[in-house]
Amino acid sequence: MRSPAAAIAWGFRHRHRWGLAAVAFYFAVLVAIRLLVLAPGRGVAFNNDLQFALVVIVPLASTFMYFLAVFSFGLAGDLAARRSIYPRRMFTLPVTSAALTRWPMLYGTMAMVVLWLATRLLALWPVEAEVPWIWPALFAAVILAWTQALTWMPYPLRGLRVVVTVSWLAAIAFVALLALELEARETVMLVLLAPHLPLAFLVARFAVARARSGSLPDWRQVPAAFDLARRRDRGSRPWTSPAGAQLWLEWRRHGRSLPTLVASVLPFELCLFFVFRDTPALVLTALAAVLLTPPVLAAFVAAAVHRSSPKASDDYELTPFIAARPLTSAALIGAKLKATILSTLAAWLLVFAAIPLALGLSDNTAVVVDAAHRVVDFVGMPRAAAIVALGLAFLVVSTLRQLVQNLLLAMSGRAWLVKAYVFLTLLLLGILVPQVPWALRNAREAIATVWNVLPWVLTILAVLKISIACWTAVHLYDRRLLSGRALVLGAFCWTVAVLALYGLLGWLVPTVLVRGYLVVLAATVAVPLVRLAAAPLALAWNRHR
Repeated sequence: MRSPAAAIAWGFRHRHRWGLAAVAFYFAVLVAIRLLVLAPGRGVAFNNDLQFALVVIVPLASTFMYFLAVFSFGLAGDLAARRSIYPRRMFTLPVTSAALTRWPMLYGTMAMVVLWLATRLLALWPVEAEVPWIWPALFAAVILAWTQALTWMPYPLRGLRVVVTVSWLAAIAFVALLALELEARETVMLVLLAPHLPLAFLVARFAVARARSGSLPDWRQVPAAFDLARRRDRGSRPWTSPAGAQLWLEWRRHGRSLPTLVASVLPFELCLFFVFRDTPALVLTALAAVLLTPPVLAAFVAAAVHRSSPKASDDYELTPFIAARPLTSAALIGAKLKATILSTLAAWLLVFAAIPLALGLSDNTAVVVDAAHRVVDFVGMPRAAAIVALGLAFLVVSTLRQLVQNLLLAMSGRAWLVKAYVFLTLLLLGILVPQVPWALRNAREAIATVWNVLPWVLTILAVLKISIACWTAVHLYDRRLLSGRALVLGAFCWTVAVLALYGLLGWLVPTVLVRGYLVVLAATVAVPLVRLAAAPLALAWNRHR
């Protein structure tokens, strides 16, 4: 290659040629529709917002997410890792850090601008739509630039990259949406967004230079005087079982990530109790935010549970040291699950201990007590206690579920499965989030649509769940990964959990509002089964390939 620009461009084109070809084919189809079907300059009369979403929003959101992953190198790295996801192979190139930063950001910005302009010119927009020309392209470029800058930065904790990136991008999107809500002109949007590009470039250049020099901060290290585990290792007895040693290792590597992040975020959220002490509604909102903190952060640090070793490559394969351990695949998965349970309990103990203390110090205990009394007066003491217990149990289980929900995919060792799942999740969010304003404007129609579709969705999910669980149980038994007694005991426990949840929901929700079969389907879908059961099967597939 004659220049770094050409070399980096060739790398993007060669590695993602099929995806870029698919995008080009989509726009070629739009050109053909414009030239052969529609008259120049004419729009399309859609019957409803769903048709518009399927024709315009879905392709645009999927392409935007794809470009976001391509030009930030998100398809080639672990987003939850501490190291920069910028490919380390490129750090050895005889070019400056500024060049390694400049060209991917420039190509990404050009791709986002071309994507929007092509969509603006060729997409089938509604007849009455007034679509802007410039600021959406700049907004997409700003989102990509900050994604590149923040994901290329090394971080001291696993999962912190996702927390910082999502929080900052959400803040930028909130400011842009607020300006639109206030009916700001396009020049105002340009003034708000334009300064972000050079600032993001400076942050990205610093991040690449820092990662290239091998700098990797680490907040996991505990001083020797306070590290009880290290002090115990100096004179402790050897582990009596391989399972106990594996559990200790999983906790040391991954178990402390969630409690550490919760402990880092909680003080800032608890300060809201003191700021809004004269506004009860905002105090209750802050309380809800605190209770949602562990499940939200668990989604960001979930990838920490998946990696078998910090020295494993980006393909999630098992290192020979892990694969040859004297443990069954079920025991290895069990150690990971036990570590995640301990991590979940530790995080929630912090929350349950901090909330009463903060409420008492901020003199807001009476606000929460008054809200509880209103709930008791409305539904009665037994139902109020059941609702609170069910809500807290749901939050705790949601935290645990976030930590282990992708364990099946990651343990398979197939990176394309993990990345495809992440891409589909982001695509689904990109499709659903734009529909929120429509749902708020047409609340009755949205509720009616969901209510009509819900029985069919729950039925399909329940049938698929039971079918896949039966198939998984047969293969677990045939491959001797779990004994028949363990499978029967697991099925019995799952059935008891479903019946208990069904009984509780049936007691709380009147049958006049919800049919009984919907409650059964909801309980069946809500209780985890398939992913936990199939995780040993996926690990065995990875272990013996």
